[in-house]
Amino acid sequence: MDVMSELAARRAAARLGGGAARIAAQHARGKLTARERLDLLLDEGSLEEFDMFVTHRAGDFGMNANRPAGDGVVTGRGTINGRQVYVFAQDFTVFGGSLSETHAQKICKVMDMAMRVGAPLVGLNDSGGARIQEGVASLAGYAEVFQRNVLASGVIPQISVIMGPCAGGAVYSPAMTDFIYMVRDTSYMFVTGPDVVRTVTNERVSAEELGGAATHTGRSSVADAAFDNDVETLAEVRRLFDFLPLSNRDPVPQRPFFDDPARGEDSLDTLIPDSPSQPYDMKELIVKLADEGDFCELQRDFAANIVTGFIRLEGSSVGVVANQPLVLAGCLDIDASRKAARFVRFCDAFSIPILTLVDVPGFLPGTAQEYGGIIKHGAKLLFAYGEATVPKVTLITRKAYGGAYDVMASKHLRGDVNYAWPTAEIAVMGAKGAVEILYRSELDDPAKIAARTADYEERFANPFVAAERGFIDDVIQPHSTRRRICRAFASLRGKRLENPWKKHDNIPL
Repeated sequence: MDVMSELAARRAAARLGGGAARIAAQHARGKLTARERLDLLLDEGSLEEFDMFVTHRAGDFGMNANRPAGDGVVTGRGTINGRQVYVFAQDFTVFGGSLSETHAQKICKVMDMAMRVGAPLVGLNDSGGARIQEGVASLAGYAEVFQRNVLASGVIPQISVIMGPCAGGAVYSPAMTDFIYMVRDTSYMFVTGPDVVRTVTNERVSAEELGGAATHTGRSSVADAAFDNDVETLAEVRRLFDFLPLSNRDPVPQRPFFDDPARGEDSLDTLIPDSPSQPYDMKELIVKLADEGDFCELQRDFAANIVTGFIRLEGSSVGVVANQPLVLAGCLDIDASRKAARFVRFCDAFSIPILTLVDVPGFLPGTAQEYGGIIKHGAKLLFAYGEATVPKVTLITRKAYGGAYDVMASKHLRGDVNYAWPTAEIAVMGAKGAVEILYRSELDDPAKIAARTADYEERFANPFVAAERGFIDDVIQPHSTRRRICRAFASLRGKRLENPWKKHDNIPL
């Protein structure tokens, strides 16, 4: 066989992975192969594969007899809509995608390359875990990957896609990345599996209940989103990728836009209900502000009382944090504070401007919140906003009460441009609660209390007291919101702000 024919044969064998039978079994589970997934994720023909011919070095337990090329992971670089990205995709058809010493070295190589050139990393995880036949060498491989996740954090965006099993030590690499997407019914993550759980704690739980997509998007907040199949999931990864800069040294991506920045939206004038206790959907405002109404929401199923995600304004990515009056009246609680704080810190790390939409009656009261540490968790969001140096624009639509007013990107936390609608109420607390404290001796006289409440509302249930002090830069008409916010961010493009030198901060974890 001449050398060219040998090369072609070796490539064909490597591309076949674990063989036709295992590929058929992968398809039977409703899953694509590693290379099929990369074909969907990357622009057509853009994959430049590394280490196609690498094989494992293990000799114990009969491993010498089976040395498939690639060793269970496909690595390389490609493009998504023309922008460079580094990738790895674990191949479940080869040793169940288990991680060996050489498998880990392949992943580490693309991670090092991504850091060196300043390009995002996307990992497609589908693995049975550490390769038992290699013992501590495979564990060392995990730790090498973990160390690189840590060093890459805040330098390049890291996206993990869970497309099959991800268990034991394997879960900690995705956990340290910026975003995790899962596939419903075919992917799961847990530190210890159902069998170990049953043995140790006597709890009987299925893999899906313990670590499936519904668990991690709705209860644990480990994952940011879940989708129905491999195809939809990878399409959504491409969509998310388009909002992100290539690295912390690159500007946010600029896309062509066909939406007038000065577009008025008369329907916003009636978005706020007449009754202060009646909810409305804050996502309606977000969509009407965004270019072409495109909103990429993250962690939709977790802590729905706060909304996080990306929009574009004049073609440029902006991170959005918004209270959601439809859920818990938009109160801040432990979960909402953690969710928003992590998102704010990601945006700040990659110089993505932050838009904050505020309608918050306060922090959620109760023993469960206090015992759970709402003080420390709420401080995470306060800390995140306070340390952020990116452009910050804030709009108060209705309520901004108490400490929650301060926390939600107020002027006092270096908010650059702070707007309010005429419907905004900025006060220490609602009128009823304030009057009951201020005029406790008159509680037996309903007429007096009603008059006191009306007087308090007239004096404080408006944005003008704050505006008079300069805490609000302007009270704007709702229908002009897109124009004013686009102008605000445009004016902040040259913003330069540095925090005092430090090795790193000590956020209240």
